Amino acid sequence: MNELVESIRERYLITLGKIAAAAIKAGRNPDSVKLVVVTKSQPVDVVRAAVEAGVNILGENYPEEGVMKIQSLREFSAVEWHMIGHVQSRKAPLVAGNFNFLHSLDSLKLAKKLDRFCGEAERKLPVLLEFNVGGEESKGGWPAWDEARWQELSAELGEIFTLPNLKVRGLMAMPPLGDTAEFSRPYFQKVRHFQEFLLAQFPQADLSELSMGTSLDYEVAVEEGATFVRVGTAIVGARKK
Repeated sequence: MNELVESIRERYLITLGKIAAAAIKAGRNPDSVKLVVVTKSQPVDVVRAAVEAGVNILGENYPEEGVMKIQSLREFSAVEWHMIGHVQSRKAPLVAGNFNFLHSLDSLKLAKKLDRFCGEAERKLPVLLEFNVGGEESKGGWPAWDEARWQELSAELGEIFTLPNLKVRGLMAMPPLGDTAEFSRPYFQKVRHFQEFLLAQFPQADLSELSMGTSLDYEVAVEEGATFVRVGTAIVGARKK
């Protein structure tokens, strides 16, 4: 286990260093970027090693798997657990009752269910609104690839801002998979432009967070304004089959 902890710590610190360098290159404060270490499909012993290596934000894609890990690692109370994958409406109670942050709110229906279950649990859940900026059918999120249709989204999004138990904090997106990090840059730029558009529509809203960038392209994401990057393979290794 000590070898595993040390290897994860080394890769974690390397990643933090690259994030800091990318932020400085873009004229940003490195402290403005938070690293979410993605541990989906990793066994509990790897997740435990990551926490012991200094990781303090963990990202999970599947509610049941995430809750199992949360329950198995309750002694690490300072760790934040972020749900970053698609959430089916019927899984809303698991997310509302167990996670510290949701990156992938993608519908008004889900928002209303989460709001209700958070109210019952007497919790407030910070959330990011997920947008599809690449037009891929396989990706979730509100359709935001066509700038001409951005205005159409305003009414539905405005209703979410009124839900008392959800705290909207910003946007999340995942661009189409490319061969290089630079392939993602125009998609990250579109997310940032959409953020500016929404701030003009909802000047009282808190949309300060941008969750974008993974192991392949997180440095470019930071250069383009990401405040959360989601990195798994580069830190904890390939996912287990």
